[in-house]
Amino acid sequence: MPTIGIVTGSSNSLKDNYDIVIIGAGPAGLTAGIYAARARINSVIIEKNPIPGGQIINTENIENYPGFDQPIGGFELMQSFKSQAENFGVSIFNTEVVKLSKENNLFTIEMETSAGNITAKAVIISSGASPKLMGAENEKEFIGKGISFCATCDGVLYKDKVVSVIGGGDSALEEALFLTRFAKKVYLIHRRDKLRAAKILQERAFSNEKIEPIWSHVPVRVIGKDIINALELKSRVSGEKKILEVNGIFVYVGLKPNTQFIPENMLELDERGFIVTDCEMRTNVAGLFAAGDVRAKFLRQVSTAVGDGATAQHAAERFLEI
Repeated sequence: MPTIGIVTGSSNSLKDNYDIVIIGAGPAGLTAGIYAARARINSVIIEKNPIPGGQIINTENIENYPGFDQPIGGFELMQSFKSQAENFGVSIFNTEVVKLSKENNLFTIEMETSAGNITAKAVIISSGASPKLMGAENEKEFIGKGISFCATCDGVLYKDKVVSVIGGGDSALEEALFLTRFAKKVYLIHRRDKLRAAKILQERAFSNEKIEPIWSHVPVRVIGKDIINALELKSRVSGEKKILEVNGIFVYVGLKPNTQFIPENMLELDERGFIVTDCEMRTNVAGLFAAGDVRAKFLRQVSTAVGDGATAQHAAERFLEI
């Protein structure tokens, strides 16, 4: 079986048409690719990022993925996914999809100009989701200049400094705990008076003397010039504002689906913009499937993405046989 890996270059590196095109090489997309390759289906994965794996590659330790008796790094885990896919001859083409359309029972996948277009009989959308902004004044000016969405990427830059983490879910607490390795103080800022994170993470966070929660507050303004000096907060109870001196801000307030390449009104979406599917990952468009974090679902984890990817590919294969 040939090992292909990441394919780069012009559209000549791609065929003109495929039976299945998979958009996104996170856990769901790579799983779908593995299943498609094992079934000897003419398929390709399109991934916009140079390194496959999705958001999980930025997670330092994963404790709840079955099969590992010790925590495993997200990057390490996804490298294993990628290696397994390569061993089955999965083709991953590195470019961005800019538009998806369907005409006469055939999908057209438009990519960046240099890559051209390809067609497919079925498509699996596994493009994942991206972090939301916190909604504070002038925060976009400081993205990459003190505002980060990845503590494992940038935490080392804040040795002996003061940082804030915005959010109350698992990701927020996991990253706050990681930041205590470097920062001398970590403020955990949450808009409510209780967290929604797993109890075990809450126990770890509240027992860490470096972490201080600030309840029922929201960020309203980032203060600084070339670097961040402080964050202005507003109480959701009293409406009063206060200034919190911090050197960095790590934001974990939710996700938005990566569906910008899908034309408006093409798919049924939920109230947050995630793709609605049935239990077989089928959308309201025949031949179009969605898997992983991009679809409307109760739980977004590596394990659920893997199940989605396997189900979507099997359903797409059955669709091709009709």
